[in-house]
Amino acid sequence: MTYSPKKQWYTSWFDTPYYHILYKDRDYAEAQIFMDNLTNYLNIPEDGSILDLACGRGRHAIYLNKLGYRVTGIDLSEQNIAHAKQYEKKDLTFEVHDMSTPFPGVFDAVFNLFTSFGYFEDDSANLKTIKSIKQELNPAGFGVIDFMNVPFVTDHLVPQNSKRVEGIDFNLKRHVEDGYIIKNISFSHQGKDFEFAERVKAFTLSDFEQLFQDAGVYLLDVFGDYHLGRYHPQNSQRLIMIFK
Repeated sequence: MTYSPKKQWYTSWFDTPYYHILYKDRDYAEAQIFMDNLTNYLNIPEDGSILDLACGRGRHAIYLNKLGYRVTGIDLSEQNIAHAKQYEKKDLTFEVHDMSTPFPGVFDAVFNLFTSFGYFEDDSANLKTIKSIKQELNPAGFGVIDFMNVPFVTDHLVPQNSKRVEGIDFNLKRHVEDGYIIKNISFSHQGKDFEFAERVKAFTLSDFEQLFQDAGVYLLDVFGDYHLGRYHPQNSQRLIMIFK
């Protein structure tokens, strides 16, 4: 038996426990260094407000809250938000919300971190997301999109490998097709076969610049790593864009 979900891939895959098993070893220490650097660079006011778009289970929102900020995390996954809500308190909240539509209120910063953009099947939703971020920012606020650097990723793409986590053998295949970077994930667990596919639009800096222009926002800075080093189109692993 093969389970191949018909819903949009991100709602199906992110809602499963297997997504979190596969990526359990992500470098969260590096992510915290990034958030330290980012909040310091943006000089977000003490007790400032941050909207975390596509917050997942809330790990980074929780850390930002520990730094002293009022944080709202939103995600399309009901399972992720249900998990995150156990950590809610006065200045840390989580809601199920589609980031392509404006979230009520305005914030000192809106963060979209760790390649949580470019999932939509409908291209217009990507522009709507940028426009929504613009609407969610207060006059002094900054938007941040942290994306993979597509030229680097495609140059270093590993076509196939496997990874064993918690007794599950995940078989991973990657390719570029029709402007998307696609990762096919297959594995067996408890007598069932599973197949999922991650599809992320292969946006380059010039693609984002066009989106920003169409949305009426202004690109202020571009960085290439979590230490906010200079962006190099071919060598940087990340594409981190600051705009307002």
